[in-house]
Formats: sequence, structure tokens, C-alpha cells
Amino acid sequence: MIDIHSHVLWGLDDGATSLEESLAMTRDAASAGTTDLVATPHMNSQFEYQPETASEKSLELGAQLGAGPRLHRGCEFHLTADNLDLLMARPSTYTINGGPYLLLEPPGLYLGKHIGRIFQQLLDAGITPIIAHPERNPALAQDLAKVQEWVQMGCLTQLTALSLTGVFGASAKSAGTRILERGLAHVVASDAHDPVRRHARLDETFRLVDSRYGEKCAEILFVEYPRGIIEGRQLPGGQQGPFQRARRKFFFWRRPSR
Repeated sequence: MIDIHSHVLWGLDDGATSLEESLAMTRDAASAGTTDLVATPHMNSQFEYQPETASEKSLELGAQLGAGPRLHRGCEFHLTADNLDLLMARPSTYTINGGPYLLLEPPGLYLGKHIGRIFQQLLDAGITPIIAHPERNPALAQDLAKVQEWVQMGCLTQLTALSLTGVFGASAKSAGTRILERGLAHVVASDAHDPVRRHARLDETFRLVDSRYGEKCAEILFVEYPRGIIEGRQLPGGQQGPFQRARRKFFFWRRPSR
């Protein structure tokens, strides 16, 4: 599995607080089957994204890990006017591995009509937004038509693994399930922040998706699209599926006659 959203680099945001925590998170991810992990520190009003520092810490973490997951660079880019100017000036600084994909967090309370125009501007510039955890965004969770509109434009979406298992509550679980079943999901990632409560393990959610929607769906969300993103390959946008719940098989046994 490949995880494109995590906060495993210590001391850069509200994620890992020490090298020891970073090591615990990444080793736990590896033990659960994650082969590649993108470190995506926040870039928002609270935390300044520091690409040079992030690169240095990623190298130090990788050296300590040894056989752990391969680390890749990126950031969780919060959409503001100031940030947008920085992005358009130096897009490869913020995109995943300097490629065409940008993990983007839209505003959580109010979605103005201008956002669609901004996304189109990014797409026209060769930058594909990956909408981070729409199921946990209060405005989007209540208006999946907006998610569908952005997906039809060419944006991708990323669901949080722990949302689908219910850790973030019933609302996020319901919204995530509806996004997935409507074919509006492209990636499931951990959004890991610590070794315990918001851990980096993807295996439980992979099994859940596999059992409910089938192996092909799980492979698309956890392997195929994430791999294409870290490699910078062009991926088909739009709706996927939609994914249907696998039918359960029931067997009725006749009591043998005596």
C-alpha cells in the first residue's frame, strides 16, 4: 500500500513531536504493509511549510529507518490567496515529489463560488488538486454535489482511512462511505499525526474496503492511484465506478430427514 498523506516529520506541525514518534509511526506503517509514504506537513495560517527543513528531516528519518517505507515529499496545502500566489510562482515546491499532484485542503466552513475557478486555474497550469479528506470537511460533507463538480472538472479526492472505520465519528464515516459508493473517491490515506490515536496503519481499512467493495476497489484506492501520484503519471480523473457493496452470500441448509 502507498500512503500519500501523513504528518510523520517531527516538529513541523501538529503531527509527530519527536524523531522517536516519527520512527514509531513509520515502522508501524511498514509492519501493516505500507511500502511508500508521503510526508505532507501543513501549510496553513498556523504552520509555515519549510521545504528545506522537511527534506533534511526526511533524510534523517530515512537513514534511521533502514528497511522501512520509502519516504516522499509533499505538503498539505491550505487554500488561501497568499498561498495560491506562492504555489503559482513555484509549484514544484509544494506538489508531491515535485510532480503534477497537489494535496489540497479547502476551507472548512465556507466554500465560495471562486473555489471552482481556482481549481480550474490550477488544472490549466498542469497542477491536479487532490482534495484532502472531504468527508471531514463540514461544508463538503453536507454538499457532495460540490465534490462531484470538482471531480468532474478533473480533481482527485483523498479519504481518510480512520473515517471509514468510524474513528472520526458517524458523520465522517457516513460522508466517506457515500463519497466512495458514488465513485467520487480516488485515494485512501492515513493522515497520520501520532503513533496511537491517529496512526499510520492502513491495513484495517484496506480489509474493510476489500470485503465490502471487492479487491479491485481496494487496489485502486490504496495502490494504483497512490502509485501513479507519487510517480507523477497522468491518471484518469472523473468518477470511479461507482463502487457497489459486494453482495453477501447466504447458504440455507436443509435439515436431513430422519
